[in-house]
Amino acid sequence: MLPVALRPYESAMSEQKNLIGLSREELAGEMAAIGEKPFRTKQLWHWMYNQGVTDFQAMSTLAKPLRDKLSELYVVRRPELSRVQTSVDGTRKWLLRFFDGNEAETVYIPEEDRGAVCVSSQVGCTLTCKFCHTGTQLLVRNLTAGEIVGQFMTARDSYEEWPSPSDGGRMISNIVLMGMGEPLFNYDNVAKALKIIMDGEGIAVSKRRITLSTSGVVPMIRRCGEELGVNLAVSLHAVTDEIRDRIMPINKKYPLAELMQALRDYPTNNARRITFEYIMLKGVNDSPADARRLIKLIDGIPAKFNLIPFNKWPGAEFECSDMRDIRHFSDLLFDAGYSAPIRQPRGTDILAACGQLKSDSERIRCSRLKARLEDGIVDDQHPLPVA
Repeated sequence: MLPVALRPYESAMSEQKNLIGLSREELAGEMAAIGEKPFRTKQLWHWMYNQGVTDFQAMSTLAKPLRDKLSELYVVRRPELSRVQTSVDGTRKWLLRFFDGNEAETVYIPEEDRGAVCVSSQVGCTLTCKFCHTGTQLLVRNLTAGEIVGQFMTARDSYEEWPSPSDGGRMISNIVLMGMGEPLFNYDNVAKALKIIMDGEGIAVSKRRITLSTSGVVPMIRRCGEELGVNLAVSLHAVTDEIRDRIMPINKKYPLAELMQALRDYPTNNARRITFEYIMLKGVNDSPADARRLIKLIDGIPAKFNLIPFNKWPGAEFECSDMRDIRHFSDLLFDAGYSAPIRQPRGTDILAACGQLKSDSERIRCSRLKARLEDGIVDDQHPLPVA
């Protein structure tokens, strides 16, 4: 028998099914199963995702007997707030506990009149990128669609942005899949969550305001372009296979030539470009020669750059490039016709900046992972780390 921490959480924690994260079709199936007519699906969808209501008794367009029945069988549940921190610069970070006790982090990054929620897709990460704090935490499991949607809904709760603003006047205007984990290693759940978030009768965030960041999972990039069409950001960080192999082991499986071809095939235009994220590591990838190679590497791809000063974390082996070198690197890209702003680090005092996320969840030991493999216990909710 699996330890509680490894069981599918809904069966371990409650007999009531959480409706958050169900697709429209699945929600319609639940209503049919309890003898309700199809229009109930639209009503529930509106209350949950447009109004943000979590209590069936507050869903006033539903008859009292139906509200009672729904309360008995289902819940509309967010992740549990384990800790909330707000930076001196206004960045806010939530440590969210899921129903099996595991945790992940979600961050809101404010701008002058809007802001983005940085959402996690996994507890931990498989990728072990050498510059990333999250990569020092073993992958525990993929997050479900409900847990991904629930992060965004938690942020909306925090800023009281219900019902879904219809006039564009919202503080939380954008979503970035740039939190803990590699979203394309959890594609099915991520895609399901994003389709819920993009639904115009609910949360209603346009795909133009959603960015998915990947380290370069080539086969899934193509699928993402075909099925979702959201903005794509690529964690590039090096311009040669030699350097990228060293700092990003995924490059050994999907080298730069394959990655660049997948990006050339991704649906883009001059108004909707691929963002290349490039972390500035002193003496590793920050020379003028690196900038010139970068320009040559992405030739033919509608692109812009996001230069990221390295955010130091305990135990990191790298140093941030000197600001003079970062500015020169940026100038070379601008001179070649590309937008290449230097990202202002946000939330560093609460370890909420790029590459600093790492939950306080208890780490699954290698011995337990090995035992699960020997027992054949591998499924979508409890994957083993990818080599």
